[in-house]
Amino acid sequence: MKRFTFVLLIQIGAIMGCSIPESSIKVSDENGKYVIKSENRDLLSYQYEMHYPPTGIDSVYKRSGYIHPLKTPSEKVLTNINPEDHWHHYGIWNPWTKVAFEGDTLDFWNLHGRQGTVRYAGTEELFQNDGSAGFKVKHEHVVINGGNEKVALNELQTVTVHVPQGNRYIIDFEMHYETATKSPFHILAHRYAGFGWRATEEWNESNSTVLTSAGNDRSTADGSLAEWVLVQGQLGGDYGGILLMGSSENEHHPEPIRVWPEGDVFLCMFPTKFEDWKLLPDTIYTLKYRMIIFDGEFTKRDAQDAWNEFRSATQYLH
Repeated sequence: MKRFTFVLLIQIGAIMGCSIPESSIKVSDENGKYVIKSENRDLLSYQYEMHYPPTGIDSVYKRSGYIHPLKTPSEKVLTNINPEDHWHHYGIWNPWTKVAFEGDTLDFWNLHGRQGTVRYAGTEELFQNDGSAGFKVKHEHVVINGGNEKVALNELQTVTVHVPQGNRYIIDFEMHYETATKSPFHILAHRYAGFGWRATEEWNESNSTVLTSAGNDRSTADGSLAEWVLVQGQLGGDYGGILLMGSSENEHHPEPIRVWPEGDVFLCMFPTKFEDWKLLPDTIYTLKYRMIIFDGEFTKRDAQDAWNEFRSATQYLH
């Protein structure tokens, strides 16, 4: 598959005799990953090459097209992949779990079922400027039932990482979905699906907290609706976390969330926990999310202020 980079832009700048400004945030292609760095600190890595599970584990759990590791500004890791309790969990990733497609009901999330998977399918753009860096990549929801593979859904995902400001930085996610055939891709209601985050293995119910925009904590958040979810906890001898926000333009807003009430930390924010979502041919569907990654502690007021800014920015664009 063809990958496109910004090398051409650099060549054009040299030919014209103008210099390309040194950016404080950069994206690079390193060993099957796109790595975004700021001031020589790794912030985010996107895995485009196929990753295989540890030796001795069924290769059905292989995956590409996910983010890991995701780090705080001080490089504390916030994600986890291939945990022993869920080999199919991959950092930040977004497969659909229960889909009616061409007469079958298929699962693209639980890889052990051998019904479907999501794969990286090419890069449209890598970009960087003084304020942000990121990538625009293609994913495919692939039906593998019976060994006869067929692409059912195409996704164009843009990830934009903004220059850190003090102890925090912003990541914007934008996903455009379009059916790959003339058949509908009918996402059925299910308790988990879509935009997911398997958090660092350091966290459990005793050293991390969950708070939602509706005031729910970890014990009550699952199944609730939220504009934002704040998850933070101990990271070694320090503290940090993520504020996740769903756009007011998304299919269902506020969005339902899936949160494990105990044990390790896992979170989904997605529109189909209680309602189906039927994606029709020749139509583009969009979901947008924002994360604020931070060191230290975030308050409820911090979270609400960040949400208000995100909502205002989205409205301003229209």
